Amino acid sequence: MKPITYLLGGVAALAAITFATISASAKIEERPIEYTQGDVTLEGWHVFDAAKSERRPGVLVVHQWKGLGDYEKKRARMLAELGYNVFAVDIYGKGVRPANMQEAGAQAGKYKGNRPLLRERVLAGLQVLKSESHTDPTRIAAIGYCFGGTTALELARSGADVKGVVSFHGGLSSPTPEDAKNIKAHVLALHGADDPNVGPAEVKAFQDEMRTAKVDWQLVAYGNAVHSFTDVAAGNDNSKGAAYNKEADLRSWSAMKDFFNEIFGQ
Repeated sequence: MKPITYLLGGVAALAAITFATISASAKIEERPIEYTQGDVTLEGWHVFDAAKSERRPGVLVVHQWKGLGDYEKKRARMLAELGYNVFAVDIYGKGVRPANMQEAGAQAGKYKGNRPLLRERVLAGLQVLKSESHTDPTRIAAIGYCFGGTTALELARSGADVKGVVSFHGGLSSPTPEDAKNIKAHVLALHGADDPNVGPAEVKAFQDEMRTAKVDWQLVAYGNAVHSFTDVAAGNDNSKGAAYNKEADLRSWSAMKDFFNEIFGQ
């Protein structure tokens, strides 16, 4: 894989395994980072603005069920352009990238069925972000998409010391709802109102869980949106249960930005 520099209309090779986007005021660099959880090697993706030297809020990005890929890297880049230090975690392990829905379902099911392991994996990624020199460790949030949204909520339920978590069209259920008492973070759930995978009963259980634990939580339901509403690759046929919705995508990203402005005090 050749490194690339993006220069407002030009592309050139760099000498290191780093990607960079350079504009008048920013130099967005990207690089893989290997780390471990137990005896498993993981490979996440770090994105940051190298034009700034100061520490800044960190955002952990958790992938959807097909593993860390181009979609999450794009979102990480968007966050870095907003001024955050970003680390996209790897839950599955280095090189474990499902090639189809069946493989993705098996991998996601492995961790959704073992929430302690899921928490250990995301906490390992959180430690990488906290330890990175550009991160202000007192100002960290986590976001996730689909499977990643479930994971971000599990991070909160673990009692992790983060300011906030955001779930984009993620599963909201928990096998241990009493763990919500551990939540220190502010919680924002961005939900497709017509999502067949996360139905009214699951939404109500989540609301009850948050209320019982007296969490500072928000749930925004987007009309006419189903599962995967932020992902263009999902197509536009709501009848399939997963489809892109441009309005919900833009509105949910704005909601996340407002949430970050609030919890980080920016």
